[in-house]
Amino acid sequence: MTAPPTDPTAAAGGAPDAPRQPTFAHRAEYAAVRAVVAALHTLSWRRASDLGARLGALGHQPLGVRRDVVEKQIAAAFPAIGDKEVRRIARGAFENLGRTFIEAALLPRYGPARIPELFSGAENWHLVERARAAGRGLILVGGHLGNWEAAGAYIAARGVPFEAIARRMGNPLFDDYVGATRERAGMRIIHDADAVRRTPRALKEGHAVGFLFDQGVLGLASTFVPFFGRPAKTPRGPAVFALRLRVPVVFAVALRERDGRFRLHLEEVSVEETGDRERDTDAIVAEYSRILEQYVRRVPEQYFWHHRRWRRQPDDTPAELRDPTR
Repeated sequence: MTAPPTDPTAAAGGAPDAPRQPTFAHRAEYAAVRAVVAALHTLSWRRASDLGARLGALGHQPLGVRRDVVEKQIAAAFPAIGDKEVRRIARGAFENLGRTFIEAALLPRYGPARIPELFSGAENWHLVERARAAGRGLILVGGHLGNWEAAGAYIAARGVPFEAIARRMGNPLFDDYVGATRERAGMRIIHDADAVRRTPRALKEGHAVGFLFDQGVLGLASTFVPFFGRPAKTPRGPAVFALRLRVPVVFAVALRERDGRFRLHLEEVSVEETGDRERDTDAIVAEYSRILEQYVRRVPEQYFWHHRRWRRQPDDTPAELRDPTR
């Protein structure tokens, strides 16, 4: 594994970004989204989610939006399955993405008081309680699996002060709107450009801070670790903060169940200090990536295969382990 030096500034973001002025296209896009969301509020949770699945499926067939990327990555991750199974998983991934988009828009309607109704429960919740009792804060890590928005909302609804690291969106109006809906669902947002400054403060106040780590973003300190046997660029910010501030790390994912509800799965991520900070950081990154892969193998149709996970790799990566979408 290779990684740049452990620089806390590069680990989670740079200087705060300046406000952006919306364009006419941004305003038109925002108006259309708000109209759709308003219409969704006339539907029940289950009907709205099912509508999202049908809309998402259109992206697979007939529209074919990133279908080639999705299917090639699934085939690379599961080389033993046939084309029919690849297409089934791919369609499910498009449906899950559609559901997640619609459900995220509806979460504020439920609010912290009712969001737990959307869950059948949580496994290993004692990991959160133990961290809160210690008073050192908690780092929650996860990937784009199941419904990541619902996971954060549920944790906040259980009374945990929860702050989520999030990248700004291209449309500033939509970015502000999504941030506001997340906060109405009980979460607070730390934009990645502010993460270096605000994350330590939040942890020292005993809050939980959530990171989605399964996208290799330019400008973030990262480690190349195996993901389905291929080297994948993985942000190391959560590991850096865990070691510097001696904070526990817990993997969290809200998986969709057959009855339409979710179940939160929590798993402790081992944080060990050997005196070699670089090696210790890499080990933590590899561990939370391994746990994510374990859960993706359980429900591959609930993963966000639309992102080119292996787009950025070391120069010496063997040809057979290169990005399958090339």
